[in-house]
Amino acid sequence: MKLSMIIIFCSLILGVSSQRWLSFLKEAGQGTKDMWRAYSDMREANYKNSDKYFHARGNYDAAQRGPGGAWAAKVISDARETYPRLTDLVKHGDSGHGLADRMADQEANRWGRSGKDPNRYRPPGLPAKY
Repeated sequence: MKLSMIIIFCSLILGVSSQRWLSFLKEAGQGTKDMWRAYSDMREANYKNSDKYFHARGNYDAAQRGPGGAWAAKVISDARETYPRLTDLVKHGDSGHGLADRMADQEANRWGRSGKDPNRYRPPGLPAKY
């Protein structure tokens, strides 16, 4: 109930129609599905050095949905890169373990969200199915 009141209030203040909010939410849902599909494909492929490609592809596909999809991709990508950081701190202290890999993942995320071709990160030999 509170969330709906906040959305209505923000819509009135910003002059945003309910149609735009619904469109944004639909895009966000579709973008979330795109991100999940890329993650599932990455797990299924289990292909060496392919994670950056799947990061870029998921973000690219989600961002193609519109602002809601791009927002969902950013939120999901940031959460996926923050959670490992927290577990690294617990397991290894503040050793920076995996920092370079997380930064490279975020670069691939931004690349895909910006609409650039995710195939830049495609590893040689990855099956065409992906």
